[in-house]
Amino acid sequence: MIPARTFPARRDGVRLLLVDPSAGRLRSLRMPDLPTLLGRGDLLVLNDAATVPASLKGEDDEGNRVEARLLSAGDDGAFSAVLFGPGDWRQRTEDRPPPPVLTPGARLRFGALEARVSAPSTRSPRLVQLRFAVSGAALWAALYREARPIQYSYLAHELPLWAVQTAYASRPWAFEMPSAGRPLSWEILLALRRRGVGLAALTHAAGFSASGDAALDAALPLAERFEIPPATVAAVRAARRRGGRVVAVGTTVVRALEGAVAHWGELRAGAGETELRLDPSYRPRVVDGVLSGVHGPGESHFALLGAFAPVALLEAAADRASAEGYLAHELGDAMLVLPGSIRRELPGNVRNGHSGEDAERRRGYPIVGALCASVRFRRPGP
Repeated sequence: MIPARTFPARRDGVRLLLVDPSAGRLRSLRMPDLPTLLGRGDLLVLNDAATVPASLKGEDDEGNRVEARLLSAGDDGAFSAVLFGPGDWRQRTEDRPPPPVLTPGARLRFGALEARVSAPSTRSPRLVQLRFAVSGAALWAALYREARPIQYSYLAHELPLWAVQTAYASRPWAFEMPSAGRPLSWEILLALRRRGVGLAALTHAAGFSASGDAALDAALPLAERFEIPPATVAAVRAARRRGGRVVAVGTTVVRALEGAVAHWGELRAGAGETELRLDPSYRPRVVDGVLSGVHGPGESHFALLGAFAPVALLEAAADRASAEGYLAHELGDAMLVLPGSIRRELPGNVRNGHSGEDAERRRGYPIVGALCASVRFRRPGP
């Protein structure tokens, strides 16, 4: 599948491949058609984590060049990070040389920002714990000054930080963009609300996708923290009472909701960490469907989608996406896996190639309104 090499001119200017497991059918649409596929009583759950600039280039005390890609932040102020030797994002991750051998206490300088290696991991020599010389607001200011977004060699140019944010990003928790939500424009979100679709949010600290170490990559994603507010739990329960479907925007939302149930035995508000790994054998207890990027067999996200649809149908979806030129990866096209989303006939505005947004304009509905009381956008902070 061809990767998207840059961001689209419009946030919602991407294609949408609809996968309906209950009908065993596929349909090619555009992202603005999403509101026509959901209805009153359904709930869309977003990950409101903002993307942190998490790639730091620097050197050790011997002058060896090092890149640190932050993976997660601990409650004790330490960060998990994967280290690379010389090079940059223009090289394939698996081709990057390893970092110099660093013992506990080794110092790294990233411009004006200093860190020390506190604990190399037994999982991989690339995986370490870093403690920065500053903390709190000074650390966050330094990260935004010295670091850049994590990106990969299939991209055509260096990405600005704004390009890897969702429209509703809030707290800086994600080390790579929760990319399934990137195509959701405010026009789409407001069209969903006008159709009676509920919107709720949680925060999940998405980690990165590739480390260059095959053994470590096979273990990804590692434990990731999440926080689910009471309003989101209430929204999920209300959707269930109404007979509505709970649709996760991205695998991070799936991991947070299903991980919470696995951790606590039920869905409830609170903060925690999840190591939950989903595959075709998993039966979701909270989430009915998922909006995701386009993935093919062999990818970890493809295995996760197997929890929502038969593998044969997903393979057919991947073949169709490839044949029709869908673009993959974080800036590419989208896929919605949702039972009951293809009915005998889709609304006429979709069959004629027009979005639900256009149809509502023609009927005279203004593009105004609030999102949802359950979406509480918080002031940015760690």
